[in-house]
Amino acid sequence: MEASIVDLRYKMKDVLQTLDRNETVKIYYHGKLRGVIQPANTNGKQKNQKKVQDHAFFGMLTESGDVDEIMNELRGNRYHAV
Repeated sequence: MEASIVDLRYKMKDVLQTLDRNETVKIYYHGKLRGVIQPANTNGKQKNQKKVQDHAFFGMLTESGDVDEIMNELRGNRYHAV
């Protein structure tokens, strides 16, 4: 399917139906190809999709503490307590 930016706005239902049929959608802006929307992998998870728990920052603040103190440490001298 080929769609313009206006089609994305007013005919999103047709675009989604096209993706449900495992077809790609080419997006045009001022007559030039700007991108392609591909259907998601239907096998459950997409390739290279990671869990939140695998991210390096997940659980970094497991110790209990005052939120204001933690935010002041992260912000540095940008904000002064009122």
